[in-house]
Amino acid sequence: MLDEFSLIDTYFRSQRTCRDDVVLGIGDDAAVLSPGANQELVITTDLLVADIHFPDATDPRAVGHKALAVNLSDLAAMGAEPAWATLTLCIPQPDTDWLAQFCRGLFTLMDEWSVQLVGGDTVRGPLSIGIQLCGSVEAGGAIRRSGACPGDDLYITGTLGDAAVALLAIQDRLAPAPGIRQRLQQRLDFPVPRVREGCALRGIASAAIDVSDGLAADLGHLARASEVAARVNLSDIPLSAECHELVQQGLGWDPVVSGGDDYELCFTAPPDAAERITSLFQTLDTPVTRIGCIAVGSGVTFKDRQGRLFDPTDVGYDHFSAHD
Repeated sequence: MLDEFSLIDTYFRSQRTCRDDVVLGIGDDAAVLSPGANQELVITTDLLVADIHFPDATDPRAVGHKALAVNLSDLAAMGAEPAWATLTLCIPQPDTDWLAQFCRGLFTLMDEWSVQLVGGDTVRGPLSIGIQLCGSVEAGGAIRRSGACPGDDLYITGTLGDAAVALLAIQDRLAPAPGIRQRLQQRLDFPVPRVREGCALRGIASAAIDVSDGLAADLGHLARASEVAARVNLSDIPLSAECHELVQQGLGWDPVVSGGDDYELCFTAPPDAAERITSLFQTLDTPVTRIGCIAVGSGVTFKDRQGRLFDPTDVGYDHFSAHD
């Protein structure tokens, strides 16, 4: 059986990505990094716990991918470019097959975004993965939640709802056809962080947030930080063909607006930026949709085509609320 240091040497020290701004990486008491001139550091961290953030039987490649993707999504919302990561890995035992696939998912995504693993820790215990991701942005250039203004347009990248519907299927609360279920499961297990899009929105977006806990909850955070109200048109929320079909069949809007794990960007921008945003996202080959506007007031309001209010039964996941 591998000991802790053999595990680190075998699976983590030998990654492919090497950055010039890493003076000292894995192997010492701490990493030494060299940020560029006139750059501000942007740092985020997320902890994924088995059977809370992902089913215990999830493909370990997906676990590795998602552990980094959720952090990349946070940096994307700030318009920051990712650079360095640390990993805290808690595992019941050093399962070599599981570790190999976990690293495959993790390092494939790290290579895609030129992220170097520079340190961390490994411990024995219930399966959980913590990643701290550091990036940079030109001084004063970070996009914040607090910049939205009344009159701004409200946008979302990609589509919403697929991951939440996939989770309902895993929980046997929904039974989509096998082909549909597989496509929805892909969205849940391998979210696409919108890093290019977030970086491209610097100087255009007035505020942004990534949709991790559900549109209702995350847009609520943005509205509170900006001290404004958000008005959303339900019929304008972009859905995949699979999710649209299920909504039409009676699934309803709750999984779309309250379900998490979409990792799309929700952002605001002044109306005179509309043409620039359309052109930008055509160049990026990423769907973007205007779903509403920002107004004077507070809170988030959803309305259907007939102007009727839609009140979500839930507004996002809370780790410390009561759960059955």
